[in-house]
Amino acid sequence: MRIDRWLYIVPLRLRSLLRRDRVEDELQEELQFHIDRLTDDHIARGLTPDAARAAALRALHGVEQRKEECRDARRVGLVEDFVMDVRYAVRTLRHSRGFAAAAIATMALGIGATVAVFTVGNGVLLRPLPFAEPDRLFAFSHGPRGIGINGPSMFDRDYVAFTERTRVVGQLAAFSTGTSKLTGSGDPALVNAGSVTVDFFSVLRAAPAAGRGFEHGDDEPGRDRIAIIGEKLWRNVFGSDPAILGKTITLEGTRRTVIGVMPAGFVFPRETDVWIPRRITIVPDQERLLSVIGRLNPGVEPAQARAEFDAIAPQLSQRPGPDPEAWTSELVPLREFVVGDVRRPLEIFAISIVLVLLIACANVANLLLARASVRRHEISVRLALGARRGRIVRQLLTESLLLSTAGGACGLLLAHWLVPALLALAPAGRIPRLEMIRLDSTVLLFTAGVSLLTGVLFGLAPAIRMTRTRIRESLLPTGRAFAKGRDWTRAALVVGEIALALVLLTGAGLLLRSFARLTAVDPGFRADHVMTMSVDLDDASYGTLEARRTFHTRVLEELSSVPGVTSVAAINWQPLGDALIVGDFHIEGRPDSADVRIVDKPAVSPGYFATMGVALRRGREFTDADDEKAGGVVIVSRTVARLFPGDDAIGRRITLQDTPTPEDWLTIVGIVDDVKQVGLAEPSHAAIYRPYRQVTHPFFLGHMAYAVRIASDAVPVAAAMRDALRRVDRNQPTGAIVSMSEVLDHSTADPRFRTRLLATFAGLALLLAALGTYGVLAYSVVQRTSEFGIRIALGARRASVVWMVLRHTLILSLAGIVIGIPGALATTRVLESFLFEVKPGDPATFAAVAGAMVAVALLAGALPAVRATRVDPLIALRHE
Repeated sequence: MRIDRWLYIVPLRLRSLLRRDRVEDELQEELQFHIDRLTDDHIARGLTPDAARAAALRALHGVEQRKEECRDARRVGLVEDFVMDVRYAVRTLRHSRGFAAAAIATMALGIGATVAVFTVGNGVLLRPLPFAEPDRLFAFSHGPRGIGINGPSMFDRDYVAFTERTRVVGQLAAFSTGTSKLTGSGDPALVNAGSVTVDFFSVLRAAPAAGRGFEHGDDEPGRDRIAIIGEKLWRNVFGSDPAILGKTITLEGTRRTVIGVMPAGFVFPRETDVWIPRRITIVPDQERLLSVIGRLNPGVEPAQARAEFDAIAPQLSQRPGPDPEAWTSELVPLREFVVGDVRRPLEIFAISIVLVLLIACANVANLLLARASVRRHEISVRLALGARRGRIVRQLLTESLLLSTAGGACGLLLAHWLVPALLALAPAGRIPRLEMIRLDSTVLLFTAGVSLLTGVLFGLAPAIRMTRTRIRESLLPTGRAFAKGRDWTRAALVVGEIALALVLLTGAGLLLRSFARLTAVDPGFRADHVMTMSVDLDDASYGTLEARRTFHTRVLEELSSVPGVTSVAAINWQPLGDALIVGDFHIEGRPDSADVRIVDKPAVSPGYFATMGVALRRGREFTDADDEKAGGVVIVSRTVARLFPGDDAIGRRITLQDTPTPEDWLTIVGIVDDVKQVGLAEPSHAAIYRPYRQVTHPFFLGHMAYAVRIASDAVPVAAAMRDALRRVDRNQPTGAIVSMSEVLDHSTADPRFRTRLLATFAGLALLLAALGTYGVLAYSVVQRTSEFGIRIALGARRASVVWMVLRHTLILSLAGIVIGIPGALATTRVLESFLFEVKPGDPATFAAVAGAMVAVALLAGALPAVRATRVDPLIALRHE
């Protein structure tokens, strides 16, 4: 079609839509003009005025027909019909406010929960990383399985070797993260610091919003005392100082010049506040783990990079090791590195919420089917008057879409409240990319799509069923053929709801049972009435071993004077903390101790085991006499003690060195219980404890956690503990001050979050399934009013009437359980990695869930059953 024709037609059609009344008046005037001309022509031929007008009308073959032809020529009929359908649907729903409110509320719950989960998943998983060409960024990992603490990692010497050998990776950068002490800028504070190679920002193609990034040579000694800070730190600590560039800050006792400020939202890696340059130097007999990222060269496909890395990796791992097969190499997209292991739970939650949405759709479909019995006479009349079935289906679908659209709008508002609640339920720091989680155009489009899809999903089948009614029977006063056909459809929907709810309830039941067993695990210590405070000492202020020993001794003395404290102690890596020191050891006279080659090696103060409530099984605790001048002593856990015949470990000697000198042999003076050092779901670790005053390397005393046992949890000691630390060093920031009960709770935060969320979805599904069951039974009782009245009139006991209704309930619930159990067996296997001492097919859980489903179904059927017994036979028969 030519452009000039479009320029003519488009305005004409818009005018027909926007000025419909005026166009109709003009059409009427034009047709009247033609009628008048034809009438005048016939009068001129000798006809009477009435006969002439009748002849003119016959010549037009019907005025209304000609109007329809003109309207069709404008090709706006579909839009006009849609507008008419919407108006009619609004009027119809206005007269059925209770039905409309129930349907909209049901869809709002389903769509709102779905949109909330999608909003989180979209921000975490779907949004592109805020870097140029993020699909070309990858993280590289090479090392023993499970050694990466913060995801994919690589030893420093392997990173250097890979940098020299790769041909397909254009740029590589390495980094590590941790906390650093920031002083000289107000109160001392701990900030998240990233120690990065100078190519870090170049690899990401990220530039500071102010100042410059790192350049080659910035990592050389003397030039490396610089830093780039994040926008959040610049805003919160430095008050958005526009003159921040060139000023100095003190990190870990080292003064650094600020050379740049990163833009808002740039927090890679892991909520970093400040970045400092790092120089990779290879130290003999020492290896450090680094996170490594790289950008592929232009034109290089990920498959090529993987092939090259697989070829280079075996050359990197040729070093002494117990099992070469235990080494693994992988190349993962940077998105997966950022997301970590949160993808699987989010996918499971997404599947769960889709099941809830399907149950909500089934519920609304049931409501529509129930309403159909009221409208069957209306539909039959319209069909009898010549309305096309397709036209009526379209009208009914318009009503369904109107309901789903209103439900989607309410659901979007609900999601606005649910997203913060969902994030609040998640453990702190567990969900990455929080800055990307928001309601945006993508979420709005998703909501619109879900609303339209659900409108068709729950509206199409009822619409088709309603137009298949037998007109003659439906026009009779007591015609019930339509209703009977509907019962089976509604019952099938309820069975489907029960089956889907069973799947969700089984998953929630398995997680709940697993969580109960996890929280029942004995951690090996008593967490009640214990508060902890951690510190990290910098090398500038406390670089020597003696300085660190003195600092810890003074802090312990100050803490012991805090009112309400009954005992104090210290450990460099507390149980269920974020880090750990491990290594091997040797038993005197037994060179091979391969059964327990790797043990924890914490350093503790005297009184630690009594303070933490770790049971001392034999021997003694450390005392103040176990200092640097005394002979070396250790206390071992029971797993280590079992290596000695008859657990006779007291007095035996071990060493923590591979080539020990006479001074390196340590005497065992006590045996304590094993402690859950890493997590409650992990095996208890074998451990060898040393007095902190006998530790010979400053690094092992750089981090320390102080534990104080108080008279009761109600004693407010947190502020007093902080004051005690300030009396020793006012510039030393404190880490977290938390109770061990909170630490214990934090260790189960992930399974608690998963259990709560899935249980919430399952509870919502159960509620919707119960409402659906109630709706079907209530409708069935109404349809069978006459039958119940006759039975009661003939002497039927009310208990038998109740059983008739409840039997229907049992049939529906048992059918749903029979269908749902195979589905639950198949789908709950995805939860296997999240379960603790529970199998996906746990019979006790399945039996409990099935029993709960039957109980809820019977409860939903109780009210309709009672109503059935209250039917008045006279009223029922008169109604018949």
